[in-house]
Amino acid sequence: MPALGVRVEDLSKTLGRTAALRGVNTVFEAGLVHGIVGPNGAGKTTLMRVLTGLLHPTKGRVEYYDEAGPVTPARAKYETGYFPQEPSLYPDLSCREHLEFFRDLYGLSEADYQPRMQELFDATGMSAFKERPAGKLSGGMYKKLGLMCVLLNRPRLLLLDEPTVGVDPVSRQELWELVYGFAGQNTTVVLSTSYMDEAQRCAKVHVLDGGFLKAAGTPEELMRKFQVKQFADIFLKP
Repeated sequence: MPALGVRVEDLSKTLGRTAALRGVNTVFEAGLVHGIVGPNGAGKTTLMRVLTGLLHPTKGRVEYYDEAGPVTPARAKYETGYFPQEPSLYPDLSCREHLEFFRDLYGLSEADYQPRMQELFDATGMSAFKERPAGKLSGGMYKKLGLMCVLLNRPRLLLLDEPTVGVDPVSRQELWELVYGFAGQNTTVVLSTSYMDEAQRCAKVHVLDGGFLKAAGTPEELMRKFQVKQFADIFLKP
């Protein structure tokens, strides 16, 4: 199945008395790795949750599509994988047992599950830790297991909310390699991050600040737009 793209039109979201998103218009083209970047409170997590369907817009709309045309929100939600900032895994269940749990949750057949399970263990380098309980994994391995569970169902849209927060530099690099290994023709990746070096690795970057979309484009396009030599300096521009 081809990757899902997303169009966001005049999107606003109010949480209590806070305007978390203010008239956001942007497109997450299918098959690319997109970054949502901004300081704390910019609206990154709110936008991610609206894209998943966990939150409904106060105003505006979200449209999903693939190469064949529009995709219904219900279908898109089924084919979307969401990785929250703090994945909730069961500390007493092993890595293998977690994948078996998600196999049953997704209703995967053994014919689909077995090769996908092995592919994920091989891709993450976690094969030697199949029987280790989640509660005894390192921070980086814990994040890898959470990502494996999300990827098990082959999502056409993968949403990652600050996936590398709290992990060491080596694990950050490994998680990025894992993301790029599964992104492409069949999967669109949208990730939020506070790390400007991570945002710069994305094919397209969507810059949020105070709930407003300041700009969207390739890292090179944004550097020209904001007239900076260092990508991290774009937030220094008014």
